[in-house]
Amino acid sequence: MASEERFGYEWKKYARLTPAYEGQFRNWSDMGPEDFAGKDVLDAGCGMGRNSYWPLRWGAKHLVAFDNDEQSLVSARHTLAEFPQATVERCDISHTPWHEEFDIVMCIGVLHHLRNPRLALENFTRALRHGGTLVVWVYSYEGNELKVPLLNTLRLITSRLPLFLVHTITYALSLPWYTFIKLGILRDAYSRQLAGFEYWHVHSIAFDQLIPAVAHYWRKEEVFALSQGLGLTVTITAPKNGMGWILTGLKK
Repeated sequence: MASEERFGYEWKKYARLTPAYEGQFRNWSDMGPEDFAGKDVLDAGCGMGRNSYWPLRWGAKHLVAFDNDEQSLVSARHTLAEFPQATVERCDISHTPWHEEFDIVMCIGVLHHLRNPRLALENFTRALRHGGTLVVWVYSYEGNELKVPLLNTLRLITSRLPLFLVHTITYALSLPWYTFIKLGILRDAYSRQLAGFEYWHVHSIAFDQLIPAVAHYWRKEEVFALSQGLGLTVTITAPKNGMGWILTGLKK
């Protein structure tokens, strides 16, 4: 089963839109309503549409959300049904058709699962108008040094197992994790954020970690190197919860 199909299972099972997703999106993008109002936006690898929802609610002029799995697209169409300015399409992230059509291209939590992330970045840059903004959130190695060896070992097994079985196995991780969070044993910024989430949401995050075959945890300099030579003025920043890297690129 391809990675997009495995994520499609997740977005069919967790198609619920929760207010907590707004805080997550602000954290991952470091952007708000003033950034999206009146803009043409592309959401690359939209999943169930949870990241597309907020730019649309904040007044985006037009938003194209795409993914390469039909289960994800069904969920995204449901999530974004109230917005006539939203278009949901099926597209391969490695073969996108757009050329200088968008003010903002965003790719949240997808690039680190690709076998050829550089090609995706080239496609995103081509889709941007001059003066447009690329915003990408990826996993960071920094802050996850102790977790990465364990997750990579588990994923060697779980990425090959049937998804219903992985979902059940995930309880062995999510239940103690959620308990430690709620008891205040884990007190880092990310855990404090998760303390406000419902249990199903934390379980979905743990499940999301176990299903892909590819998951890169990049150092800051690796993210910067990946973005060089694209014609972008690039900054790399850490989100407020300290998890991941935000790549922001202004097209020259």
